[in-house]
Amino acid sequence: MIPRKASVSPTNSHCVLKTISPLYDAEVNGQLSTGVMPLVSVVKELLTHYPSNYKQSAVIPLLDLAQQQHGGWLPVSAMNEVARIVEVAPIRVYEVATFYSMFNRTKVGKYHLLVCGTTPCMIRGSRDIEEALLKHLGVKRNEVTKDGLFSVGEMECMGCCVNAPMITVADYSNGSEGYTYNYFEDVTPKQVVEIVEKLRKGEKPPHGTQNPNRIRCGPEGGNTTLLSEPKPPQCRDLDAC
Repeated sequence: MIPRKASVSPTNSHCVLKTISPLYDAEVNGQLSTGVMPLVSVVKELLTHYPSNYKQSAVIPLLDLAQQQHGGWLPVSAMNEVARIVEVAPIRVYEVATFYSMFNRTKVGKYHLLVCGTTPCMIRGSRDIEEALLKHLGVKRNEVTKDGLFSVGEMECMGCCVNAPMITVADYSNGSEGYTYNYFEDVTPKQVVEIVEKLRKGEKPPHGTQNPNRIRCGPEGGNTTLLSEPKPPQCRDLDAC
């Protein structure tokens, strides 16, 4: 299974020709492109997780792999290649890629910063978090900095509302093998700027809650209830029945 170039139609030829990655060009002057064979082995391994007659079930993990390999976004050529691998019409892959917000259809920075914009985070100051990031980086939402390092986007509900406000950092700086996706919770405008500067220096700031008075999702200052083992519920004596 060797990835090949996606077919190019007259209507999208400019887009595809501008976005094809070496990972999805099987041949360059008759030789395999750098990075193709490792991708093939990972694809084969992913497909073993699903019945052979349900290859299309692998669309999401394959798109995720393609996005990691391609620096955080999905060109048309990558989606076409996923469609070829799982043997479905390309439109079926486009539908998935455009439905889920974690798939990016435009280029992003090596560090893609996502600010949670759902109600709990908004009440706790997520707009101030986003404003601090955009001002510090000198970009607008979904723009990439001139050095290609950072971009800022918005995501709805990251599922950790008790630690609002929060951001996610999708780290594409080391390709798919070094890819990480980490939450930074209980952040302030000052803290997100500090996180950016640590990433710029190549450091790995500690993820999770940024509140020193909190342990994970526990209350600030420690528990005030459930301080001992709870009593077991009363049950019927089934042996006496």
